[in-house]
Amino acid sequence: MSAPNHPDDVDDAPEMLDAEDALEEIDDAEGDIAMDSDDDEPVEISLHNDSIAYFDAHKDSVFAIAQHPTQPTLIATGGSEGDEDNAPGEGYVFDTSPVVGRPVLPSSYNADPSTPQQKSTELQPLFTIDGHTDSINALAFTLPRGEFLVSGGLDGKLRAYKLSVNAHNKASFSFVAEAAEVPEINWLAPCPVPASSSTGVPNTIALGASDGSVWVYTIDSTDESNPLQIVQSYFLHTESCTAGAWSPDGNFLATVSEDSSLQVWDVWGEAAARGLTNDNGQTVVSLNSSDQRFAVQGGLYSVAIDPKTSFVAVGGAGGAIKIIGLPRLGVDSHTASSKQTKTKAKGADAGGSQGGTILADLQTQGDGIESLTFSPNNPFLAAGSVDGSIAVYDTSRRFAIRRHIKSAHDEFSVVKVEFVTGSGDGWLLTSCGMDGVVRRWDIRGAAGASTESMVKEWKGHRGDGEGGGVLGFVQGSTGERIVTAGDDGIVLVFES
Repeated sequence: MSAPNHPDDVDDAPEMLDAEDALEEIDDAEGDIAMDSDDDEPVEISLHNDSIAYFDAHKDSVFAIAQHPTQPTLIATGGSEGDEDNAPGEGYVFDTSPVVGRPVLPSSYNADPSTPQQKSTELQPLFTIDGHTDSINALAFTLPRGEFLVSGGLDGKLRAYKLSVNAHNKASFSFVAEAAEVPEINWLAPCPVPASSSTGVPNTIALGASDGSVWVYTIDSTDESNPLQIVQSYFLHTESCTAGAWSPDGNFLATVSEDSSLQVWDVWGEAAARGLTNDNGQTVVSLNSSDQRFAVQGGLYSVAIDPKTSFVAVGGAGGAIKIIGLPRLGVDSHTASSKQTKTKAKGADAGGSQGGTILADLQTQGDGIESLTFSPNNPFLAAGSVDGSIAVYDTSRRFAIRRHIKSAHDEFSVVKVEFVTGSGDGWLLTSCGMDGVVRRWDIRGAAGASTESMVKEWKGHRGDGEGGGVLGFVQGSTGERIVTAGDDGIVLVFES
């Protein structure tokens, strides 16, 4: 290949300006200035950690957490093994019993104040929950004795593991069976089995799926041919089933959906035997948006049943809360569907002929209701909202507002609220939010009192919009220790 020609009369050099032709010469006193070298001071990041122990084996967000019902030091957590689309789900079981509580008095009261303060304990896994090809989205121990651990994933798999404890009180788990009937599992709820129950079946679990279906399984590891037995499957929801809750007596299962419907299922046929079911033969309450008095634009996302199984509370978009009466199994009567609802009734007297009646329509908070919980000993209903507030209602006074803690989590979404069952006589309420903080409230005092009554708060997770938050917690029956699931991939143990 020949070289190109360059004629002699062509000058390719760039033209330069002579110094004497310049109008003004500017001295460069400062020299070259580096790009982006502004005078802003470095940002100071304050790290605050109140935990007494931590677990950091997760590689991404911890979406699910569960606590053993009789051995509360056994904790199960689940999430994803990375932020990639094809990252598998994985979970862990660990024991918090080796964790030593911090002294009541600060280090300045020690004989030697210079003694180093106690450090947070690193926890080690006892068992790895695997077999999921997508994130583990839900975990639960079966009731009443926690014989099985169940995991639910965004891969639609339901996997069951049997718990064994040896003579040295060391726990171990073995895989039992799995089912894959749905596209994605949204939640799991173990069926309560009270000591006085004549119908409850131990080791029963319910799940809600992204296709709107609801499934109930009983686990029997002695049946090698069918250890994961389908008790019921329901298909009345037309969109994703977002939440579910059993009645304390284990007879009813209430579920809600993005289609704004509520179904209260007669799982064991107790209501059907008394003629209390709807025409479909499956539910004692069946309400949807076709009834304008029940309609919630944007869907329903939380549900809870009161301790006496008198009514069910549902929460949804825009801060809407509806209270619906439930039939009493000791009373033979006709239940109501969405076409039969009535709007006036006393909340505390719900039951019998008021099954399906709309008892109250509450609108205190300004955004979606993420969590609902009833006090075990007092007539209170608490609601946590996306707007960062907590509202507490008095169910004995026609659901009058008792407290509205507007800045409970500083305008960050409240993820979960739960009353402490074993201490505080039902007055203590624990909450967590996307601000990365866990707080406890004492709601005693006159209704509408100006004080927000925060007892204590615990920090340690990232929050405040920094890619963190607390996605859930467990606190046992006493509330003495709180274990959290962090969006930052960390599990922390706090002492109250």
